[in-house]
Amino acid sequence: MIRRREFLQLSVGLLALGCQKPSTASAKNLRFAVASDGHYGQPKTEYQAYHENIIKNLKKEHAEKRLDFVVFNGDLFHDDVKFLPDVKQVFETLGIPYYVTRGNHDHVTPEQWRAAWGYDLNHAVEIGRNAIILADTSNIKGEYLCPDIPWIDRQLAGFTKKENVFLFMHIPAKMWSEHGTTCPELETVLAKYPNLKAMFHGHDHAIDMGKTTSKPAFFDGHFGGSWGVNYRGYRIVETKPEGKCYTYQFNPEAQIKVNEQVF
Repeated sequence: MIRRREFLQLSVGLLALGCQKPSTASAKNLRFAVASDGHYGQPKTEYQAYHENIIKNLKKEHAEKRLDFVVFNGDLFHDDVKFLPDVKQVFETLGIPYYVTRGNHDHVTPEQWRAAWGYDLNHAVEIGRNAIILADTSNIKGEYLCPDIPWIDRQLAGFTKKENVFLFMHIPAKMWSEHGTTCPELETVLAKYPNLKAMFHGHDHAIDMGKTTSKPAFFDGHFGGSWGVNYRGYRIVETKPEGKCYTYQFNPEAQIKVNEQVF
């Protein structure tokens, strides 16, 4: 395990790979994966094996069909910030661009987050004719919070000429289960932007399907942790030339698609 005193050296040395921009090929048909809730360091779980498997499976996905990037959508580690440099080192072995959001188990300060990843807890990225918005929904205490809605509104307003925009938030802003919060103002804001195609959530390990609010909302189960759907998988999203998007959850153990949907 990497010690705290090595953390800054690791962050500086590895920062470039995880923050590199996706290839310009993604400007045509974007294809990306979402994987959530790895919970690196959680006691009494095989967290190292879970992370080895997700990296192996995503590398295979990229080799066979191409991934422009991956989003690890929160609960990167389990409570103790000492695991942050370790999980980052694992993610760096992916070899393709990736982005991260904070989950309620990522007990980290904004300063620690920026030192590790090179960007703020709220972060937006342009990818050719597309854009992604990564919004924070927790704090160092692990509380369930609404995102910074005015900030999201400003990002969306700046991306109105993009063909597709996708929003990533670990905690859902609607009570589809007890693992959520309520943010009605967010739905009003999101409804204003027709090019915002969907939002993506982690957090609830027991949901691996789409929900509907003012925009489609998709969950991806979990790839780590101690509970949830009975497989450890990830979600694939593909944009299509006709303006539609196609998504499915993938179970790498059974090698099957789950809950396919066009939106």
